[in-house]
Amino acid sequence: MSALFKSLWLCSLAAAAAISSPAPAASAESIGLIAPEAPAGPPFPSDLWLMPECAIARSVLPADGIALWPAGESQEGEFAPIGAAAPQDAPPAAQPTIAPPLPPDIPEGPPAIASRLPAAVEAALAALEAEAVKTSPVGAGDWRAARDAIRAFYAARDFAPLWVAENGLTPAANSALARLARADEDGLDLSAFALPKGPLPDTSPERLADAEIAISAAAVAYAMQASGARMVPARISSLIAARPSVADPAQALAAVAAAADPGVALEDFNPKQKGYADLRDQLTRLRAGATVAPAPPIPTGPALKIGMVDARVALVRARLGLAPAADAKDALVYDARLAAAVAAFQRQNGLAASGALTPATAEALSSAPAAPREATILANMEMWRWEPRAMGEERVEINIPDYSLKMMNGDDLVHRARVIVGRPDTPTPIFSNEIRYILVNPIWRVPDSIVKRELAPALAQDPTYLARLGYQVSQAGDRLVVQQPPGEGNALGRIAFMFPNEHGVYLHDTPARGLFAAPRRAFSHGCVRVEQPMQLAELVMGGASAGWPQARLQSLLGASERTVFLPRAIPIHLEYFTEFVDESGVLQDREDIYGIARRVAGTFARMSQD
Repeated sequence: MSALFKSLWLCSLAAAAAISSPAPAASAESIGLIAPEAPAGPPFPSDLWLMPECAIARSVLPADGIALWPAGESQEGEFAPIGAAAPQDAPPAAQPTIAPPLPPDIPEGPPAIASRLPAAVEAALAALEAEAVKTSPVGAGDWRAARDAIRAFYAARDFAPLWVAENGLTPAANSALARLARADEDGLDLSAFALPKGPLPDTSPERLADAEIAISAAAVAYAMQASGARMVPARISSLIAARPSVADPAQALAAVAAAADPGVALEDFNPKQKGYADLRDQLTRLRAGATVAPAPPIPTGPALKIGMVDARVALVRARLGLAPAADAKDALVYDARLAAAVAAFQRQNGLAASGALTPATAEALSSAPAAPREATILANMEMWRWEPRAMGEERVEINIPDYSLKMMNGDDLVHRARVIVGRPDTPTPIFSNEIRYILVNPIWRVPDSIVKRELAPALAQDPTYLARLGYQVSQAGDRLVVQQPPGEGNALGRIAFMFPNEHGVYLHDTPARGLFAAPRRAFSHGCVRVEQPMQLAELVMGGASAGWPQARLQSLLGASERTVFLPRAIPIHLEYFTEFVDESGVLQDREDIYGIARRVAGTFARMSQD
């Protein structure tokens, strides 16, 4: 039964009941109705002139009103608004009779699919919230909160769909699905979601709603995984102070939904740095079966020892990430530095650490198992998610496992230098900050940890030990304060680059410059020692064009500590990448000196087993 007929039927019954009740009479005018004069005779409790509230009909006009007249009779005239005076010359009219009750079950046609979709979407959301999740699709991220955010997002739009229409998936849905289907290219895992793989065979509201919510849930999981939700870096290692900026579920869904190309919007949640993109390309090549060994295979030949000349030297250098010899005539000489790097590689791979390039060493250098390499690449891609999205156009990057510093301008390398980093038992922390000033002729204020662990025992044996070495010792309460004044023997060398931080580490020169020749340079207490510090200082100060050539910096050397603020703070990033692509496009791998990459790969392995 339609709503209109039900309303008229109920109104007729109510009016009839009111007329037949023994209440004081009321004129038509007193209730806002203008009726024709009643015919002579008894009252008409069973007769009723019934009209909609908008007008009084004196003739039957179905568009605006309905009058129930005695059979065979009709009325002529015009509609009059409720409360208007009736025309004086209107002839008396026969009284209409009460209509019999209408049947209660006049069937209505089914509502359109579009009108049923919001209710179906709300039901699908309820199913998503009630779903028991054994393994969170966002790892360490809060999937419960993400589901709540998805529901709140839809509730704010009255559960209107984003990705489906009456006839199936929208173009926006197809764009999003294309990117979601390629999540594995970025090392992401959306296997928890039953995503459509083509046109929907069933376009009932329920199936449309299931597809709608699956796409939205997978899009949120993609955004969270891509921005680093799967792991809490500090749980991997207390050394890692980096904190990924994990995407907010509601904001991510809103951004993807509003994008002209949702697939591109999803991809943008991944790191944008070139280092990440290079590793993703290497992962694609590895999975496609292409050779991604860090260097071309090293030909067989006689064992190489220090002083020998051989064409394979260049390949070995490239494989170990060593720069070519400074003098071109020494490019093919198997020197002491290369022998030390080969010995380190041999120790890492269970070979006799002779330093000579034996046939077994050449074979190990030329090959790497695909499966472990893939896991290591994925681990390093994940560590890129911990880096700031905006690293600074001009910046300093220190890669701890590579023992290297790079001064970058965008993707262009401006300056490279070797560095010495913390030992495994006194490691260098991983974080980002800004270099704000430099100290020329720095005073080394010895950290309390070093005083207690290394200097106090020596003082207990010989109270003059530190004084003989030139250190200044004083007492502050029960705390021993030790300082080393500026000079050639100062542990910080002649210059230090300061980026105040909670870890108490910084970048500085060193008097022990011979250690830069070692292939494995993990010797410090946590600070980073840099080669060629004056060249770096000139760059961070802006160089000659800014009035800071190296000659001016050299003129500041002396016995007094000098503080020089940078014209502008420069971002510095202490990173940890055991896999990276060098400037020549060659994939490099380095020793996992602190075991961080191994722990990341192990965490992924456990996730896949849950």
